[in-house]
Amino acid sequence: PGKNVLGRGEVVEALVLPAPRANSSGCYLRFIPRYEMDIAVVGCGSVLAVDGGKITYARIGLGAVAPTPVVAEEASRWLVGQPASKESFGKAGELAKKVAKPISDMRGPAEYRTHLVGILVKRTLSLAARRIAGEKIDPLHAPATSE
Repeated sequence: PGKNVLGRGEVVEALVLPAPRANSSGCYLRFIPRYEMDIAVVGCGSVLAVDGGKITYARIGLGAVAPTPVVAEEASRWLVGQPASKESFGKAGELAKKVAKPISDMRGPAEYRTHLVGILVKRTLSLAARRIAGEKIDPLHAPATSE
């Protein structure tokens, strides 16, 4: 925390990102207690690729739940081969909670933040899957799925 791998006088010159996979989409959501306070209680970014209703690729990243951002590797691996369904997304949310090691602070107790991980993982995966299915989704205004 508070450090990077750059040496003295070094600067980041470029970021090279891979092209999106076929039939893929992603979504990022963060939970903030109110818009006046811009610091996230929990942040979650998910990317999915789906073919024939089955997940062929998944990646889940979490912020504000550990000293540095973390990837929910187990949840991401588990999703591959699963149906793109709310049940699968819910299970992935439960698995993602395992990597969350939040602190309790003015934004909320650790238990609450861990609970939010499950909800945001499920929502981001669901919204990404809906985009893949052709829906036009604005995550800020999309109706929440039932938890």
